[in-house]
Amino acid sequence: MITPYFLENFWGEKNHGFDVLYHNMKHGQISSKELTDFIRERSTIEEAYARSMTKLAKSAGNFSQLGTFAPVWDVFKSSTEKLASCHMELVRKLQELIKEVQKYVEEQAKAHKKTKEEVASTLEAVQSIQTTSQALQKSKEIYNAKTVEQERLRKEGATQRDVDKAGVKARKATETYKSYVEKYATAKSEFEQKMAETAQKFQDIEENHILHMKEIIKSYSQSVDETHVQIGEVHNEFVRNIENTSVESLIQKLAESKGTGKERPGPIEFEECNAAIATEGAKPRKRKPFGIPGRRKDKDTDSTESTEVEAANTANGAPPGYYGAIDIQNANLPQVDAEGFCIRPEVNENDAKENSFYSSSDSEDEDEPRKFHVEIKPVQPNNGTHQNRATIDELKASIGNIILSPSTLGQMRRNQSSDELAKTRVPASYELTNNDLLSLDPFGPTAGSSFSVSSTTVPVPNRPTTPLTAGALVPPPRPSSRPKLPTGKLTGINEIVRPFSPPKTSNASPPPAAPLARAESSSSLSSNASLSAGNTPTVGTSRGPSPVTLASQDALPIAVAFTESVNAYFKGADPTKCIVKITGEMTLSFPMGIIKVFTTNPSPAVLTFKLKNTSRLEQILPNQQLLYSDPSQSDSNSKDFWFNMQALTSYLRKASDQNPSASYYNVDILKYQVLSDGIHSTPLNLTVYWKCTPSTSDLRIDYRYNPESMASPGPLTNVQILVPVDGGVTGMQSLPSSIWNSEQNKCLWKLSDISEKSENEGAGSLRAKFELSNGPSNPSTLAVQFMNDGSTLSGVDMELQGAGYRLSLNKKRFATGRYMADC
Repeated sequence: MITPYFLENFWGEKNHGFDVLYHNMKHGQISSKELTDFIRERSTIEEAYARSMTKLAKSAGNFSQLGTFAPVWDVFKSSTEKLASCHMELVRKLQELIKEVQKYVEEQAKAHKKTKEEVASTLEAVQSIQTTSQALQKSKEIYNAKTVEQERLRKEGATQRDVDKAGVKARKATETYKSYVEKYATAKSEFEQKMAETAQKFQDIEENHILHMKEIIKSYSQSVDETHVQIGEVHNEFVRNIENTSVESLIQKLAESKGTGKERPGPIEFEECNAAIATEGAKPRKRKPFGIPGRRKDKDTDSTESTEVEAANTANGAPPGYYGAIDIQNANLPQVDAEGFCIRPEVNENDAKENSFYSSSDSEDEDEPRKFHVEIKPVQPNNGTHQNRATIDELKASIGNIILSPSTLGQMRRNQSSDELAKTRVPASYELTNNDLLSLDPFGPTAGSSFSVSSTTVPVPNRPTTPLTAGALVPPPRPSSRPKLPTGKLTGINEIVRPFSPPKTSNASPPPAAPLARAESSSSLSSNASLSAGNTPTVGTSRGPSPVTLASQDALPIAVAFTESVNAYFKGADPTKCIVKITGEMTLSFPMGIIKVFTTNPSPAVLTFKLKNTSRLEQILPNQQLLYSDPSQSDSNSKDFWFNMQALTSYLRKASDQNPSASYYNVDILKYQVLSDGIHSTPLNLTVYWKCTPSTSDLRIDYRYNPESMASPGPLTNVQILVPVDGGVTGMQSLPSSIWNSEQNKCLWKLSDISEKSENEGAGSLRAKFELSNGPSNPSTLAVQFMNDGSTLSGVDMELQGAGYRLSLNKKRFATGRYMADC
């Protein structure tokens, strides 16, 4: 039993002990959340380390396999992979532990709420004794003053009337003072009883809290300890493997795998020359111009031409003897004239009837015509339609299984018009042929990725490559223009170096970034991140020097765009079944004139910016080729980044060389994933109802505008809702009016902008009745599209730090990806 410290030490003259104990209980909840953040940050570090080890293991596997030392790299690779697995196992354990801590935080919040209700009476007792004490003190002061006043009048010989009047006031003050003394006694008794019970309750809560926290820390320590034991075992295994890999075994393995044979060269004896054979072999040979190497005039088997043929074969990369012995005399070779042209052979029709193949003559006379027979087999006809359809089906099947990586995002069409290029980039699901959902099959095998690049997009050739490898980039110290932040942990941010994973329910890839200028292409976050270039700005012009005439002393203008994509799936009327994923991308745009400033200045000002409101982000994926950051930053709601100016200058220079006429160049800076709160994070809530009978199908779609999902609420534009209906629709009635496409069997609503200013504050219903000839129809999944210019769902923003640059434009937009609803 622990000593009741709280019961003995939280009284005091002003009775503030209750307030101190209550706030101490609330601090326990803060400590629990901070412990969660600490474990999450450790998990992030372990995961980054594990991925680096995996990368190192792959590098070891790609090292030279030549030489005696080559087999040792297999030992390194195996050991490094096991180390990476140990750290990933620790990540898994820490993630499980985080879930337990979060569950405890929720239970703790409920317990605190219940305790607050239970100690409400104690709070009233505290307030009562504090009020009574103040009133008692005041009544005492009045009593003393009235008594002294009465006594003074007596001594000074005042009239009896004045003395009597003062006496009445003194008696009244005396009664009031006595009554407050009695009230204080009652309040004191109740306060002591309540406070004693509450102080013990608060101590019990703190004891349980500390015990639970220690259990969590014990689990954390045990997980780390187990990982260290595993790492020790892997290291011991590595040492044993190296010791077992003896010098003799390496030498032996090389000899067995690369050996050239055990037979040594035999003796060669002197042979006397045969003059007759030597003379015959020395006769000159006549060759016709453009003669074919290896062709014989006679049957002399000692001809040197056979060595020429062997040499030609060897020159083609074949080892000696690979082609076997060639019968040069009987080879089917054409006859050439004195100028080297082939002589057409005389064809014997009788021979042609008897033989389908002609061989060369065995005669030594080279003037005898040689006969050749060439047979050309035409391509067999086939069913072109069937072949073409099979090819298309195979292509669809192949494309349906492809997941676009971040390196392929954001490629723009080379032949865009000036109007198209002036628009910021949106997810490709909105770049439709007819600007509506009827031209899109959201349920087909190839429509699974709402961010897939349309068929008219082509990658830009000769994109600038990465000037430095990731391993060669060494983060420089923070720029002097920016103050050093205190070291600490990054709360709520899971910064990783891997690309975002696509949603499990679809094959969606992250959305493309929004270019700020008329771009030829845009960069990606792959290892070969490239730049985009354009001719004119998207919206407005920079309020400063022309991009062509920028001077090094001017504040250089840059622009930023945030583009986000919301993916959602609504199931019936149950909001807990709503699945939501929101991703975003940040793009910077640089004027053409900035390249000259960078290249002429050996030390340009470091471009530094603060990413704000990051507490709402679940993951951040910075461009590792261009950006540096400090993982020890303690502010959980912002994160500082600064550029590798050498790499940025190289990128912009290559983009300029590729498109020297461009005025702006766009660079994808980072991608991120937004923390979602289920249906509360969706800008447009949906509920679908179907009633299907053999003859008719009734459909109702309820929608509601949700301004709370947006950082700055704005209207949803280009709202379209597409519903497939089967069962042989013969007639349709809808409210409001919709479009029926009989070829695709789809119903399409096009709605006006939806916002808080709309009717019913953006809430409404769509109704349709379908008459069927082959019912009942099957309830289908509907698809929705909309967009918003001027706001984001995450509220993330950027702020330039230091001098040398200014922000000329800040563009924000979000749009739908795969946004569907089911009954």
